[in-house]
Amino acid sequence: MEQVRAAITAVGHFLPEDRLTNADLETLVDTSDEWIRTRTGIRERRILKDPAKATSYMATKAAEEVLRKRGISGEEIDLVIVATVTPDMFFPATACIVAANIGAVNAWGYDLSAACSGFLFALSTGARFIESGKHKKVLVIGADKMSSIVDYTDRTTCILFGDGAGAVLLEADSDGYGVIDSIERTDGSQWAALCMLGGGSLNPSSALTIEKKWHFLHQEGPPVFKAAVKGMADVAAEIMEKNNLTGDDIRYLVPHQANLRIIDATARRMGVTMDKVMLNIERYGNTTAATIPLCLADWEKDLNKGDNLVLAAFGGGFTWGAIYVKWAYDGEGV
Repeated sequence: MEQVRAAITAVGHFLPEDRLTNADLETLVDTSDEWIRTRTGIRERRILKDPAKATSYMATKAAEEVLRKRGISGEEIDLVIVATVTPDMFFPATACIVAANIGAVNAWGYDLSAACSGFLFALSTGARFIESGKHKKVLVIGADKMSSIVDYTDRTTCILFGDGAGAVLLEADSDGYGVIDSIERTDGSQWAALCMLGGGSLNPSSALTIEKKWHFLHQEGPPVFKAAVKGMADVAAEIMEKNNLTGDDIRYLVPHQANLRIIDATARRMGVTMDKVMLNIERYGNTTAATIPLCLADWEKDLNKGDNLVLAAFGGGFTWGAIYVKWAYDGEGV
């Protein structure tokens, strides 16, 4: 009997129309277009400016595109997983709101919080429900409205982040396509290097937490950069070694879009040339849980059935991991 795997059978995305360019940031903080580009590779990022719209809005739009492209209704979805660190609210889960929005009346759902590794962890988790036979159609979404937790007076972080959402549909495959292998890691000993201190049960919202700006994300650049370079490169190389893959076997590295230098280090470690790396950080910045599915959406038309992809990410927690995916269809449809 052939092994059942979870294949990606459709991809969707959503990006807000408003752009925040490096030139715009020069008017907000002491920075320059050249400084941002040389250190991060980012030229602009998208911002969801409408205060009445949140992460669920973007996630819903990405999910609707998946349903439309696959030619199915929300009623056919069994499970909705939303990876995010910017949920509409602590509860209910953003996944519940998205499920209602798309008419997924037969689905259950939950949010998964793993910062920039969120989509990767959600994809790995969602795949288990397909592989076990429990579910037939699982919707995995990565979405973040990072502009809602970014301090636009902090030049070290406001240059990095943007808003967006990406989604994939998982279905069973017994022909060798889909999620082949995954590696997931966490190290909570360095949590303070990348976090948002305010709003949780440790530091509930108060005048003090607002005064201290604890409701904005906090990042200590050097330790995060050092850990990300090592973490992403290590797991990407490890998953290739586990599955007897060489750089020549890889069609694309699909990396979390945090920093061009981190991505370059990961590609070098894998023995993959930069023409085999999905890169859209220049246009979108770091959209946290949305980066990897947004890459898949941008490159979908160039992918062919059987292509070997390595997805790799690193985020707050620390969290990091890699997934080996064998692509299940040609171009933009199964």
